[in-house]
Amino acid sequence: IKYITYMKNILVTGGAGYIGSHIIELLVKKNFNVFIIDNLSTGHKKLVNKKAKFFNVDLNQFYQISKIIKKYNIDSVIHLAAKTNITEAEKKPRIYYKNNIRGTLNLVKVCKFANVKNFLFSSTCAVYTDKVQRVKETSKTFPKGIYGFTKLKGEQIIKKYFKKRKKNYAILRYFNVVGASPSKKIGQINKADQLFKNLSLAIKKKNPVFNIYGNDYNTVDGTCLRDFIHVSDLADIHIKTLIKVNTLNKSIILNCGYGKGWSVLEVINEFKKFTKNKVKINFKERRKGDIVKIIANVDKLRKFLAWKPKFYSLPKMVKSSIDWEKKLN
Repeated sequence: IKYITYMKNILVTGGAGYIGSHIIELLVKKNFNVFIIDNLSTGHKKLVNKKAKFFNVDLNQFYQISKIIKKYNIDSVIHLAAKTNITEAEKKPRIYYKNNIRGTLNLVKVCKFANVKNFLFSSTCAVYTDKVQRVKETSKTFPKGIYGFTKLKGEQIIKKYFKKRKKNYAILRYFNVVGASPSKKIGQINKADQLFKNLSLAIKKKNPVFNIYGNDYNTVDGTCLRDFIHVSDLADIHIKTLIKVNTLNKSIILNCGYGKGWSVLEVINEFKKFTKNKVKINFKERRKGDIVKIIANVDKLRKFLAWKPKFYSLPKMVKSSIDWEKKLN
């Protein structure tokens, strides 16, 4: 394949994490040389792909990162390393500024003067204002919480530094990422207070209790509405976007979702089908920083990549989450 000649050595920050490990699984299959930077604060050594070269380095270690990028002649960077817990971000903003903003700035500065040609950044739908329910990439950005704010800052840093230096960047705004790899080798380990993870854990118990944060929202059934995307489809988007920006030499911002909303209650009802036990539902207070209803407009994504998802179904997403939990234990 022609593009391999231009794009060979790929660095993934946060490659020992949930999403990173899925992206690396695909990169390795396509015979890229993969290098991982991860400080293992939320990543896991057991998610590190055996065929990738791993460095236990923090994003704020400027000199070490610079050395790795130059020594291994890195031409493309996929930057995923970040703190991502929305609730924690509200309590510990300084850690989020240091990690997500300063860490990104450091990495970008290193890449700016290195031979890095392509830079992919994992952003989030939390950068959008809470006022729009179906968001386009051009919709107004006005983050409600600290986490979204740190990601928006990261986007601005990337645009500012790379526009002048003729480097390609792609900003991928994730919606809610769920599920686990079909190979069953990798999935989500951290209890990151995410709906699918919480439910997959709860369902293993004798008397499952499902928590819902807020049931008085202005939605179909009073619970928050989310656009979920299976992690394997998201990983596929990364590889295809990287190849495309490298080939076309252009930069882009893309929403990564399915363009469909499922309510929290709908998700819970799907999970209920996988247990014979009686499920108790607990309604709790709304969480600070939670967006009520957000769905991706994915026209640009589909057009840019001629993309078709493989795991676009709630039962598939739920089943793969449950299968992974069973395997974990």
